[in-house]
Amino acid sequence: MHSLPDHIRYSLGQCKLGSLLLAGCETGICAILLGDDEQTMMADLQRRFPRATLTQDDAALGADLQALLRYVDQPLGRLQMQQPLNAFGSDFQQQVWGELAKVPAGQTISYTELARRLGKPAAVRAVAGACAANPLAIVVPCHRVLRSDGGISGYRWGVERKQQLIELERQLAG
Repeated sequence: MHSLPDHIRYSLGQCKLGSLLLAGCETGICAILLGDDEQTMMADLQRRFPRATLTQDDAALGADLQALLRYVDQPLGRLQMQQPLNAFGSDFQQQVWGELAKVPAGQTISYTELARRLGKPAAVRAVAGACAANPLAIVVPCHRVLRSDGGISGYRWGVERKQQLIELERQLAG
């Protein structure tokens, strides 16, 4: 894992899923968080980057925030942002997030199947942990992962949001 940044810029917006926080550092977009209020999202961002100074910078992140808000409403195709995505995580987390990115909108996968695709069929709990640690809500589509029985399990940003995202993507893909 690369060392965490010392300075993070962020911008806030509202989408159909609630509040959204977009954060970037020198190497790109490092966090996309969903929530019900600014304080909770800011605490989450600070927890993820404990030594970083956080600075609101709507001017620098405005175009990417608008692109992200459009993508949240229509989560099909590719997200077109000016800055690259740069999620900080362990090698294993990066592998899980990379495999998740291959699951098309409108489709779901089980934690068991995701572990199998990674060549680590016994790592189901570790896969679930990597999904829970995902710093890029919606863009790394951990909401597309379900229990083996097809049921919706936990979601870092709320089970209700997970259900909304799955239903929206199924409607748009259909």
